[in-house]
Amino acid sequence: MASTPPSPLMDEKLDEKHDHHTEVAAKEVDTAAQLLAGITEDLDPKEADRVRRKIDRHILPLMCTLYWIQFMDKTTLGNSAILGIREATHLTTNQYNRLGTVFYLSYLLFEFPQNLGLQRFPVGKWMSCNIFIWGISLCCHAACKNFAGLFVCRIFLGVCEGSITAGFMIVSSMFYTRTEQTLRVGYWFLMNGTAQIISGFISFGTLHITNTALEPWQWLMIITGIITLICAITFWFMFPDSPTSAWFLTPHERAIAIHRIKENQTGVENKHFKKEQMIEALLDPKTWLFALFSALDNIPNSLTNQRSIIVSSFGFTNLQTTLLGCVDGVVEIVTIWTGVTLAARIPNSRAYVGSAYLVPNILGVFLVNFLSWNNKIGLLFSVWLTGVGTTGFVLMLSWLSSVTAGHTKKITVNAVMLSAYCIGNAAGPFMWQAKYKPRNHVPWIIIGICYLCCMALLLGIRFLLNRENKRRDNEPSDDSFDDVYIERMTADGQREMVKVDKEFLDLTDIQNRDFRYVL
Repeated sequence: MASTPPSPLMDEKLDEKHDHHTEVAAKEVDTAAQLLAGITEDLDPKEADRVRRKIDRHILPLMCTLYWIQFMDKTTLGNSAILGIREATHLTTNQYNRLGTVFYLSYLLFEFPQNLGLQRFPVGKWMSCNIFIWGISLCCHAACKNFAGLFVCRIFLGVCEGSITAGFMIVSSMFYTRTEQTLRVGYWFLMNGTAQIISGFISFGTLHITNTALEPWQWLMIITGIITLICAITFWFMFPDSPTSAWFLTPHERAIAIHRIKENQTGVENKHFKKEQMIEALLDPKTWLFALFSALDNIPNSLTNQRSIIVSSFGFTNLQTTLLGCVDGVVEIVTIWTGVTLAARIPNSRAYVGSAYLVPNILGVFLVNFLSWNNKIGLLFSVWLTGVGTTGFVLMLSWLSSVTAGHTKKITVNAVMLSAYCIGNAAGPFMWQAKYKPRNHVPWIIIGICYLCCMALLLGIRFLLNRENKRRDNEPSDDSFDDVYIERMTADGQREMVKVDKEFLDLTDIQNRDFRYVL
């Protein structure tokens, strides 16, 4: 990561220079600067913990609930595969795979616009609108009679769901310190496992609805769609847009919430799009290394829609397959929770923990390829082993938020990473072709190679960031942004100049030479 000079845009926006301080336009700094500027007292640890617990109580349940709903909705296609959707809508194998691909292609095409929307508009409200639209789209699946109808519905799902992970990454960095982010991202991501359990039981229940005009897969779409619509309404009224305006915090608590994350040196947010930060993000090597990891780690994610078909092919009945899908959820919950807990407790261990959790995945791929086809229990356990490595992707999400500063840079990096995520997910379904059945050796070998590459990437990123930290440690102190002021109106209408801490100047991780990358 090469050093770059201070932002040209910030230089252009300098209003005046008096003696030894600089006045800068308010729109160039973080939104938190106005609230925290001029406050010099130390943060009371007990008060900080109290505010953190209050934040947890109000936003973590909502984030966890939405994430399990999102994943449950995303996997309705896979669950519907054994509930009759392929027969009812006359889907061929290739058409079924294309429905999985088009979801991620639409996700990809709208990922950058979604991130711009998350910057320009209130985060909570923007996500709520997207949740509501995809809830309607999910219900509409039940009315589809052919491939074309399902294709359109999947497009809308992909467009709308593209706002959620990006929005949650932004919100997590707004409210939590870098160590706390590792745990919180893990908490809301492990709800994917909860979704698999709940959707498994819902699917099991729909198989017993036999006296209506609707088929089980249609009931699954309607039930999950209604749950999603309820969540959208709840989010609109209950989810905060930022710690600077969180409805459940008093003005004093908002200041504490912002002061808490000062150590991140990433600020809260900035509504002003900065072209030079976007360019920096695109030229930063770590952006593309994280993106490559995201793409390769999500090619195996095509198992989401194939898992029920694979397990069924081992000789299990539809009812057994549906219930066994719940175990996948348990595996994901346990491994993500233990992984993020280890990474949070052991300093600078994200890459090591993520790599270690990919080892069982490689073992699972090996076993599923070489065990006897008659050993259906062994094959089943092999498939379950391939779910352990999800922890690596979770750690990557929180790691990326922690090593990226500058709000425009952050949304650009998120867009690139999630676009790569879409490419991996869109490419994955093409592996699963009828000619490879039943053993599917070719897809499983590709999956194994992807996992090996992901291990190498995590360790490579850690090496580069550690080297950059050491280089910055040897640089002379940079005081370019130590004496910056903005103009603020007092309660009685008077104008005053207040100093803004470097942490809230909306500097990027490259511009701020005091920034150190967590490992």
